[in-house]
Amino acid sequence: MSDALDPSVLDALKKYDAPTLSNAIELFDVRPRDEGYMSHDIRCQFPDLGVMVGYAATATMRARGASEGYSPDALAAHVQAVPGPRIVVVQDLDERPAHGALWGEVMATTFTALGCLGTVTDGSVRDLDEAHAIGFRFFAPAVTVSHGYARVEGVGEPVRVGGITVRPGDLLHADKHGVLLIPHEIAAELPAAADRIIAAEQELIGWIRSPEFDPEQLPERRATMKAAFTQASERSR
Repeated sequence: MSDALDPSVLDALKKYDAPTLSNAIELFDVRPRDEGYMSHDIRCQFPDLGVMVGYAATATMRARGASEGYSPDALAAHVQAVPGPRIVVVQDLDERPAHGALWGEVMATTFTALGCLGTVTDGSVRDLDEAHAIGFRFFAPAVTVSHGYARVEGVGEPVRVGGITVRPGDLLHADKHGVLLIPHEIAAELPAAADRIIAAEQELIGWIRSPEFDPEQLPERRATMKAAFTQASERSR
């Protein structure tokens, strides 16, 4: 598990949306551009609650078939071993996931008290109003009435959710666009890189919206923006 970053880094990352930070990560060339973010089915259930940035605590769960599984206390203990703020990332192990809700009002209330901002899962959730009222965020593909036989199967191991592997202590940024894995080694440098991207994009957008807009100049203006991205990339390496 990676060491926790200075809290000011997380506060700075919360000022940006996920697409902007995704663009900023590209400048550092630390991973392919088509990796490091969850698939579109991991949807933000409460867009109005805004951005969450925190460290992953991980678990696997099932909702089909009666079985004992782990006690939720094992997950609570794991969560407390992860630096805060925390985000619980849950992989649904059922052959057909999302059959029963893995997270609802009781779990949201409990894990809020344990310093968690929300849960990210490829399973189902429920009790939307109650979770929203306490500011606990749900990122999930489905909402289901029953919890079935929901139980914890494992904690503290890498999980596969939304097409990416998440390990305990990984830094996540999530908003209405989806869930983004933030590379630990460049996290502190991302706000400055994001600002350079925003400046280059807004220069182009401002011109497009102005009376001076000329379609014939668009290729040249776009090339200027791309050159600014290249310069920003070189400064970021």
